[in-house]
Amino acid sequence: MKKLYWRPQRISLAVFFLLALLSACALAAVENFKVQERQVHYKTKMAAAQAALRAFKAIKAHRLTLGIPIDPETDPAETGMIGELITPVTTNTGHVPAKQTSVNPNFAAVVVDMLARAEVEKGDVVAVGMSGSFPALNIAVLTALEAMKVVPICIASAGSSQWGANHPSLTWPAMEALLAGQGIITTRSVAVSPGGVDDRAVGLSARGKAMLRDAVAAAGLTMLETKSYDESLDRRMEIYQEHAGDREIRAYINVGGGTTSVGTRVGKHMFKPGLNKTAPRGPAVDSVMTRFAERGVPVIHLTQIEDLAERYGLAVAPTSMPPVGSGEIFVRKVYSRVLATICLLIIVGVAVGMLRFDLGYRLLPRAGTRPAARPEPMV
Repeated sequence: MKKLYWRPQRISLAVFFLLALLSACALAAVENFKVQERQVHYKTKMAAAQAALRAFKAIKAHRLTLGIPIDPETDPAETGMIGELITPVTTNTGHVPAKQTSVNPNFAAVVVDMLARAEVEKGDVVAVGMSGSFPALNIAVLTALEAMKVVPICIASAGSSQWGANHPSLTWPAMEALLAGQGIITTRSVAVSPGGVDDRAVGLSARGKAMLRDAVAAAGLTMLETKSYDESLDRRMEIYQEHAGDREIRAYINVGGGTTSVGTRVGKHMFKPGLNKTAPRGPAVDSVMTRFAERGVPVIHLTQIEDLAERYGLAVAPTSMPPVGSGEIFVRKVYSRVLATICLLIIVGVAVGMLRFDLGYRLLPRAGTRPAARPEPMV
């Protein structure tokens, strides 16, 4: 005997309202119950940031031993990484908030992230141009490279802009030697230039230049002295190639606004802050960054530090040392895939039950629609 059953001719409005309410509740749940998700290369980023923090503490302790006071107005976080307004080795002007923002160990994680996006891997060779103006960023770069087990070739500048490593007893070469001596870093610069105008400290007094030469010699490094901007540029490229040998240089990292590295004030703004995978458009400005970019080498440009900090969720000019692991570069709030899947299954299940098996009509027969004069017969 065949069974007969019937279906309603119209769907109750109450069913639509119920499904809409259920969907709205599911959306609210997914939006409000996000989960913390570790970002890629989390362990490497943490290792780099922890090493950077150890370096900051070592330099601060050494600074206090030397009797160099910390100014609470320019260094409210008391990091010991902020220099002075003017000294005999100060090459040009500086921006205090940028220097304060740079003293964040988590910038090392930012460098790891940029290198990973540039497809730099363990054992690769990376050329680096460091600046005495941003010693904290130099440290972030070195600890990131070492955490990734990358081979760096570094050329630094001894001079510094205002509030950088501009104390005659605590220049970047001195900091680098200190950190290497304590085993916090293993990388040493292969050459050090005077820095400043034309990379030759033009305008610095004879006394200031002598202090820089003494600082480089005391650190056991080689001073790169040239007679012109072009010679300095050519010599830097030669040094990178000499130390790379037959190995390919996979990326170039620039810290700050060193003249030879960025190519005058115009060149500084041709590359965007952060990772540049292609050469910028516009009139070419000869510089280390431009030469590498034209070869197809990715360039990481660490400038406009406050903008970079905001982009990666780091504090701008913090008044205390940011803890390692803080910022979206490590952990980010994302939608829970499990919760979203559960909500979707519930919505689909209720919709199928209400519409395919007529539960809506059976449970809510008079809600929102008139009952049919006569059920529609079905076989």
